[in-house]
Amino acid sequence: MIARARAFQLIVAAIAVLCAWPFAGRAVAEQRYALVVTGATGGAIYAVQYREWSEALTKTLIDRLKFEAAHVVSLTETDQPDAAATAGNVRRYLGSFRREMGRDDLLFVLLIGHGTFDGVDAKFNLVGPDMESAEWAALLRGMPGRLVVVNTAAASFPFLERLAGARRVIISATDSIAQRFDTVFPEHFIAAFADDSADIDKNGRISIWEAFAFAGAGVRRHYQQRGQLTTERPLLDDNGDGIGREPGGTGDDGSLASRTYLDETLPGAPPTDEVLLQLLQKRAALEAEVDDLKVKKTFMQPAEYAAEFERIIIELAKISRDIRQRTKT
Repeated sequence: MIARARAFQLIVAAIAVLCAWPFAGRAVAEQRYALVVTGATGGAIYAVQYREWSEALTKTLIDRLKFEAAHVVSLTETDQPDAAATAGNVRRYLGSFRREMGRDDLLFVLLIGHGTFDGVDAKFNLVGPDMESAEWAALLRGMPGRLVVVNTAAASFPFLERLAGARRVIISATDSIAQRFDTVFPEHFIAAFADDSADIDKNGRISIWEAFAFAGAGVRRHYQQRGQLTTERPLLDDNGDGIGREPGGTGDDGSLASRTYLDETLPGAPPTDEVLLQLLQKRAALEAEVDDLKVKKTFMQPAEYAAEFERIIIELAKISRDIRQRTKT
């Protein structure tokens, strides 16, 4: 009788453990890690600007997005050995993250500085020996968890080609190796996470796609205000094909980035409305066309400009109507 009672107690305990198991797993919050690398500045003006961007991003990650301070590593041009933006420190900290991370965790890597292309591969300029995109790809290969890598430097397109893969969002500030001038993309991308207007779908959070679109619009304004055609074209890849998509362009990329956030996952957060996201992305593409058309106006015949402007405005009106209907449901 005692043995039978004991067996019954063990069965009840086992059932309780099995029932609690899914909830126990959910109770462990995902961990978020960040590596911000500000490379060799090459001059006092760059040093000031890069420091401002780096400090602003680090502050946003910790204060606004609630990263654990111990999980945020910032490497810069400094004489402090452990904080210097050297290849050795990059390898060391990425190795440390690899050992700590699990499948459900997220690693955010952002590069601020100068980039070059030597005819074979792109490099990001560090303090001391630089690292090619192939070496970055090797260091990040097999990294547990989800990965967001943003190279805001010039000639950064090969990084997108090399690092693209499953469960990854890769962003380059340029869409070709020919774009070797310093970029304005980092200023706007970093600012997005502290600017509520970047929240396109108004769900109270800023996704990687929204930050990317916000930055793309900022880049276009920068050139438009100077009466120049946009020569700096950022790309985002999140389907692993290494091709990428512009903020206002078309393509298969954007779904994963639209569902990827740097802030902590909120309990009971509403699911992502994929249809609404697609509509919002189409609207952003049309708005980008308007910006580019205004720059091209000087070189177009009045009738040609009017016809093209009318086409875009009509499409914008249709998309805006669909968005309003979608947000009412």
